[in-house]
Amino acid sequence: MLEVLGLTTSAAAVYQAMLDHPSYGVDEIADHCGLTSVEVHDQFDELSRLTLLRVSVDRPGLMRAVSPEIGLAGVLAVQEAELAARQAKLAASRAAVTQMVAARAEHRAGHGERLLGMDAIQGRLERMGHEATTEVLSSQPGCQRPEDLDAGRPADAEALGRGITMRTLYQDATRSQPHVGAYAHWLLGRGSEVRTAPTIPQRMVVVDRTQALVPIDPADNRKGALYITEPGILAALLDFYEQAWNTAVPLGAAQPEDPRTGLTATERELLRLLSSGLTDDAVGQRLGVSSRTVGRHMSSIMERLGASSRFEAGIKAAHRGWL
Repeated sequence: MLEVLGLTTSAAAVYQAMLDHPSYGVDEIADHCGLTSVEVHDQFDELSRLTLLRVSVDRPGLMRAVSPEIGLAGVLAVQEAELAARQAKLAASRAAVTQMVAARAEHRAGHGERLLGMDAIQGRLERMGHEATTEVLSSQPGCQRPEDLDAGRPADAEALGRGITMRTLYQDATRSQPHVGAYAHWLLGRGSEVRTAPTIPQRMVVVDRTQALVPIDPADNRKGALYITEPGILAALLDFYEQAWNTAVPLGAAQPEDPRTGLTATERELLRLLSSGLTDDAVGQRLGVSSRTVGRHMSSIMERLGASSRFEAGIKAAHRGWL
C-alpha cells in the first residue's frame, strides 16, 4: 500500500514491522520481514531519508518509526511540492511551445507543410497512422464531437491491430461525456492507454516521435494544421506531452482529492486560473467546461472556506496554502 508513496516493498515492510513491533531490534525485524540485517539497514537509510525514522531517545543507537500521521504527511507534502513544480514547468512549456509553433508556422522548406481544410487534415492523419511503426501520442483538449471520434476510429483500429502503442490525453471534463467515455474504453480494450487532467497541452498528434500535426490556431482547429517533421520542434512537443502525461490520471482510476486541502485536481486548477485574473468564460475554455460549471465549482469552494465573496475566498485559500 505504501509503495504508491514511493517506498520500495522492502522499506514499506520494515516500516510496518517497526510500527507493529516497536521493541524489535534489527535482527528481529530482519526475521519478521524475510531480509538480512544488511538489507534492513539499507531500508533504514531509505526510511530516514523520507523522515519516517528517527533516532530513539529511550534506546540510544537504535531507530524508532515516526507515526504515519506525521511521517506520511511529510512524504505527501514533498510529493505535492514536486507536483506543483512539475505543473509550473508544464505551464511554462505550454507557453514556449505555442510561441515556437506559431513562429515556425510559415517555415516549410522540407520540414513541414500547412494543411487547410478538414479533408486535408484527415488525409494527413490517415497517412501518419498508416506509416506508424511504434507509437502514436495524442492530446485532445476540449469537447470531442461524436463525428470526429467516428472518423478516427478506422485509423486507430488499424494501428492498434498492428501492435502500435497508443497514448491519448483528454481533459477531465470529458469523463462526463458518454460518447467520449465509450470511445476511450474502446481504446483501452485494445491495449491503448488513456489519461485525463484538468488542463492538457494544445491539440497534437505525434507519430513515432518523427512527425506531428498541430493546429495553426489552437483557438480554432478548423483554420488548418501544421505538419511538422523538424527535430527541434518535435523535441519540444514531446517534452511538453510527457510532462502533461506524468501529471494526468489514468481513465478508470478515481480522481483523488488532495488529502491536505480536500480539493480535486480540477478545483485546484480552477482556483489557480481564477487567481491569475482569467474570467469564468476563459477558465471554462481552459478546463473544457461551461462558465456555469466554473461558477458551481467556485460556489462549492466558497462554502467550504466559509467565504461570502470570491475576494474573501481568494484570501482564505491563499492563507490555507491552496494557491
